[in-house]
Amino acid sequence: MKRLRNAILAAALAALSAATFYGGAAAVEAGAQAQAAKVAYVPIPAGEYKIDPAHSVIGFAVRHMEIAWVEGRFKDFEGTIRYDDKDVTKSSVEFTAKVTSIDTGVEGRDKHLRNADFFEVEKYPTMTFKSTRVERKGGDAYVLHGDLTLKGVTKAVQLPFKVAGAVKDQRGNTRFGVEAQATVNRRDFGINFGGDMPGGGLAIGNEVNITLHLEALLPAPKPAGE
Repeated sequence: MKRLRNAILAAALAALSAATFYGGAAAVEAGAQAQAAKVAYVPIPAGEYKIDPAHSVIGFAVRHMEIAWVEGRFKDFEGTIRYDDKDVTKSSVEFTAKVTSIDTGVEGRDKHLRNADFFEVEKYPTMTFKSTRVERKGGDAYVLHGDLTLKGVTKAVQLPFKVAGAVKDQRGNTRFGVEAQATVNRRDFGINFGGDMPGGGLAIGNEVNITLHLEALLPAPKPAGE
């Protein structure tokens, strides 16, 4: 009987501890979410911002055999956003990515993508983009027009994008975010590997969906005398 009472007491204490722990965790999470919702964005000041590679993604996705998507990204890149706070349409963007840094998560496939069947990186080591104009579409929606150069071919592309308001980081730098998407035809750039499947459709899709998640950084002014 004593053992039974002890077992019941232990179970009750364990339940109380669990409730306290998980209840506390839930309260902390709820508090964090509430705090995140109160972020005070600031107007984006004019200036020359550098794209922060550590917090940005240049990604893509291609249809495989009409049944799945293969996703990847370019890991080594740099870029500049010249932001005009008086008229966003007068802003400009340019970036360069090293094509050899392509990463789809499969080493063998990445090696194949680097050879002459696809990107031919020894001959064409970089991919570049340079904007030509910014078009306002209403509200916070814009379209970035520019020239994409890949594998020695330059084509005009359009990237619909949205901008997140700026924040100050712990070091006083100004940061803002950009999200953009575009679709290009790989064959326009001379990337023609892959054919038709016996039952119809393409082994490798021609359309490539490009997704950009960019974080732009404007360093804080240096104190006088430095």
